[in-house]
Amino acid sequence: MGSNSLHESDSARIARRGTRRTVACCVLLFVSLGAIADEAIRTTHGFTLFGELKYGPDATHFDYVNPDAPKGGTFRYSFASSFDNLNPFIISGTAPRRNLDALIYDSLMERSGDEPASIYGVIAESLTVPDDYTWVEFRLRDSARWHDGRPITPEDVIYSVETFKTQAAPEFRANLADVATVEKTGSRTVRFLLSTTGDRGNVYTIAQLIVLPKHYWESRDFGAPTVEPPLGSGPYRIGRVDSGRSISYERVPDYWAADLPINKGMHNFNVIRHDYYRDIAIEHEALLAGNVDLRWETLPTQWATGYDVDAVRDGRLIKEILPYSGTTMYAGYFFNLRKPKFQDRRVREAIAKAFDFEWTNRMLFHGLYIRLASHFENSELAARGMPSEAEFELLEPYRDQLPERLFTEPWKPPSTDGTRASLRENLRESVRLLEEAGWTLRDGQLVSADGTPMRFEVIAWDPYFERVTGPFLTNLELLGIDANQRTVDSAQWFRRMQNFDFDVTIAFYFPQFMSPGSEQREFWSSEYANRQGTRNYMGITDPVVDGMIEKIIAAPDRDARVAATRALDRVLLWNFYSIPHYYAPGIPIVYWDKFGRPAQDPTWLRIIWHMSNWWVDPDKEASLQRREARITD
Repeated sequence: MGSNSLHESDSARIARRGTRRTVACCVLLFVSLGAIADEAIRTTHGFTLFGELKYGPDATHFDYVNPDAPKGGTFRYSFASSFDNLNPFIISGTAPRRNLDALIYDSLMERSGDEPASIYGVIAESLTVPDDYTWVEFRLRDSARWHDGRPITPEDVIYSVETFKTQAAPEFRANLADVATVEKTGSRTVRFLLSTTGDRGNVYTIAQLIVLPKHYWESRDFGAPTVEPPLGSGPYRIGRVDSGRSISYERVPDYWAADLPINKGMHNFNVIRHDYYRDIAIEHEALLAGNVDLRWETLPTQWATGYDVDAVRDGRLIKEILPYSGTTMYAGYFFNLRKPKFQDRRVREAIAKAFDFEWTNRMLFHGLYIRLASHFENSELAARGMPSEAEFELLEPYRDQLPERLFTEPWKPPSTDGTRASLRENLRESVRLLEEAGWTLRDGQLVSADGTPMRFEVIAWDPYFERVTGPFLTNLELLGIDANQRTVDSAQWFRRMQNFDFDVTIAFYFPQFMSPGSEQREFWSSEYANRQGTRNYMGITDPVVDGMIEKIIAAPDRDARVAATRALDRVLLWNFYSIPHYYAPGIPIVYWDKFGRPAQDPTWLRIIWHMSNWWVDPDKEASLQRREARITD
C-alpha cells in the first residue's frame, strides 16, 4: 500500500491519536513553575524528549497557528471504511476512524506539532515527578469541565485508569501496564505509583492519558458497543450520526479549554463532517464532485493522472505535497506466524523475494514511491549499514538464535532492477530456501515433506490493492505456490485482524515514536501474541525480540535507546516477519480553495482529517461558490 508519514492508518482503530500514543523519554527538561524545596522532585508545565521545551509557561499559543483565526464553516473529509460503534476504546464493533478520542475527549497533556516530542498541559496544569520516576502527580485545572458543565476531577482520572486497564482494547491496557496504583492526593491532584524505577517513558505515557467521565460511564456498560454519543470534554461534541455512512462533530462554543496555549488558534471549523465510502475510488470521485473538501491521496496513479481536470488547471482545486518530519508509517504484507506454514524463516524470506517492488513502482506507481527498509523509516532509529558496537553488544548474547547474516552484512529488502532476468535470480534463491525448509516442487505444486501443498490467501480491505498483489501472486505461482487474494469490506477486515483470522494480510503500523518505549511490547512481544485485538498481528513469539524491547524500555539515555531500537529493527527485519511496502516522500493532499492557513505549518504532527490549525476563509469560500455557479450555468 502507499504508506505515508501520517496516514494513520487503521487496524482495530490503531493509533488513535498521534498526540496520545505511548513513547519513552530520553532527555527530560523541567521548567519550574515556582520555588521547589526538594531538588530531587520537580514540577513542570511541559515535558520534552529532546533538548529544551520550545514553549515556556508564559507562551500564549503555538507558532503554527493564527491566534485570531475566524471560527465557522464546515470541513468535510472522507474515509473508505464504515462504523457501527461510538466507543473507540474497545475491540467490539467498529468505531469511526481516528475521530472520537481526538475530537471529543481531552487528555492530561498533549503534544505540540513543531517539536519532535514535547507535551503541554490540558486538563493538567502541571505535573510533579521525582528523579527516579517511581511516581508522577498531576494537578488538574480548576476550570476543567465536561460538556455537561460538571468539573473534571481526580476521581475521573482514577476511573479512567481502572477502566482502561480492565476493559479497554490491548493498546490502552498496554499503555498503563506499569501503573501499580493511582490515588487522589488532594482536591485537584492525583498521583500514579509506578511498578518500575527510572523509566521516564512511563511518565510520558501517563501524561497523555485520555480522561473519561466517571459519572457518565459508571451507569453504562463500557465494554459494549454503543450508538449513543458519549459525553466528552474536548473541542467538539458528536452531532448528526448516520451509522456506517457519516458522522458530524460540532464545535463546542463554550469549550472550557479554548483559550489555553495548546488550543489557541486551533479547532476553527464549526462542523467537521466525516463521510464513509465503500472504497478509495469512490472517495476520489466524491472529492472531484465537490462533496469532500480535502483528500489525502494515497494512490500514486491517481496523483499522477487522476487530477487532470479543469478545477485543478484553474486553481479551484489545489494539489500539494506537505513536508513531514519523523518516522513514516510501516506497511507491508504481514505473515500470520500462528499458521505452521509460515513459522520457518526461510519460507518467509523465499516468499518475500517474489515481491518485485522495483517493477511495481515503475509500472504501477509512476516511480513515485520509496521502498521501506525499516520499521522506523525516515529517522535515526532505523537500522542502517552494519550494527554499531553498541548494537553488537546487545545482540551478541542471542547470536545462536539469530541469522548469522545479521552480524556480517547490512539488511536490505529483496530487490531487482525491474527486469524479468533480475526477478528470476531472486526466484532461484527462493527455490533454494524452500528446499532447505523441506518444500519441493511436485507436478508444478510446492508441497511439504508430508505432501501438503503450499496454499494461502492474502486479504485486504480495498480493491486498489488487487493491482499490487496480482503480479506478486503471479511470481509466487512460478514457485509452485497456490496463493490467491480476497478483498473484504473494512469492517470485516478489522474483525479478522482482531481475531487473527488470516494467512497473509496487507496491514500497517502508524509512524513510530521518536523515542520508543513500552508500547513496543504490544507491537511485537510474546506477551501480546495471542491477545485478541492486539497489534502483534503476526503473532511474534521471539525471546530475542522480547529482550530487545526490554532493553529499549530500560535504556538509561538517548544513545542507548537508539542502539536498542536499531537492534530490535534488525531482528524484526532479518526474521522476515513481514514484506515491507513503500512510502511517499511527503503527504500528498488535494483540497478545494476555501481555506485559510497559518504562515507556518507543523512538520512533526499533522492530523489531516481534522486540519486543526486551518480555517474556512469566508472570502475564498464565497469566491469558490461564485466560480462553481458560473461553471454550472
